[in-house]
Amino acid sequence: MILETEGIVLHSLRYGDKKVIVDMFTMKNGRQSFIVTIPKSSKAGIGKQLFQPLTILSITASSSRGQLHKITDAHVAVPYSSLPFDPFKLSISLFLAEFLYQSLKNEQANTPLYIYVKDSLLWLDVCDKSVSNFHIVFMLRLAQFIGFAPNTDGYCDGDGFDLRACSFCHTAPLHNDHLVPSEAAMIRNVVRINYANMHLFRFTRAERNRLLDILVQYYCIHLPDFSPLKSLQVLRELF
Repeated sequence: MILETEGIVLHSLRYGDKKVIVDMFTMKNGRQSFIVTIPKSSKAGIGKQLFQPLTILSITASSSRGQLHKITDAHVAVPYSSLPFDPFKLSISLFLAEFLYQSLKNEQANTPLYIYVKDSLLWLDVCDKSVSNFHIVFMLRLAQFIGFAPNTDGYCDGDGFDLRACSFCHTAPLHNDHLVPSEAAMIRNVVRINYANMHLFRFTRAERNRLLDILVQYYCIHLPDFSPLKSLQVLRELF
């Protein structure tokens, strides 16, 4: 069976002397794992530089029952102009690669989700304004595509937010996974942010880091196999 698709690299791991195992989120098949042989010569075959996190590739792969898909051809589908070179954007991209690796573990084919991720990365690549809120907006909006977007209907001043129920609440629920009113108000405000206006919203480092912690907790609640993010501390220090 031959698979031809576009995909976004989430993670790669060296396997032996000449091979790499690559996890990708593909347009046609959702989350997939591949194996690829890397030649010794940089002038021949497929170079390992193609499999850097969040590279958007066009690939051809073959598969057989019970084995990993084998990439037989790969090339960059859409090159980045600034993402790999701007230190702030690069830090965000490395965090997003790890975040997507955890949050899309069991994701099947989902074209709208793939387009959202791809378009978001391309928007980050060309953005010439502040990107300090980008990861917050990205994480919050991704939840819409995987089934647990916050429900902002019926909000009243003084409400808390139930992280399990994904909704605002007038009284505190009988569990600890909820936000106090001041933090719930932050969630209501951040829901209004998009990529085009995110540079207009000013948060202190403490506020932005608290929002980041809340969103990570939110994903951990709704995705039980979501593991701790090693790159989280880098963003906390940068933004």
